Amino acid sequence: MFQGETAITIDDKGRLAVPTVYRDAVARECENRLVITYNPFESGSLYLYPHAAWERLRDQVNALPKAKAVNRSMQLKLVGAAAFVELDGNGRISIPASHRSAVGIEKKAVLLGMGDKFELWSEQAHHAQIRQTISDADLSEELLDLQL
Repeated sequence: MFQGETAITIDDKGRLAVPTVYRDAVARECENRLVITYNPFESGSLYLYPHAAWERLRDQVNALPKAKAVNRSMQLKLVGAAAFVELDGNGRISIPASHRSAVGIEKKAVLLGMGDKFELWSEQAHHAQIRQTISDADLSEELLDLQL
């Protein structure tokens, strides 16, 4: 559903304008509602889920046994930090200050369409991630089978 990379500016009130190309899909598929939470795998970014996709993931994460530290960490970062956001009349959403601060998002950010969700990266973290190269030692069996 979502793909592509868009440079985003966060305004002084912590709002970002959802790119026009995605607004119809967000309105149609998500009823203008998204859920924003931390990326539990990489610092410097947030996840933005369509509401229905979020509910499925939330239920799966909450069903994990809480006695395991890794499960508890996933529950805290995804479910505990989740915030509902809704597009306003100008197609903007407000990113909570706590979320922006935790991942280092200030004025400049990058919004990535990642299929079923968006990732919102601080500009610096995104550039650092892109500059990292993937070595042969990092390739999994699944990646080796891709026709890149």
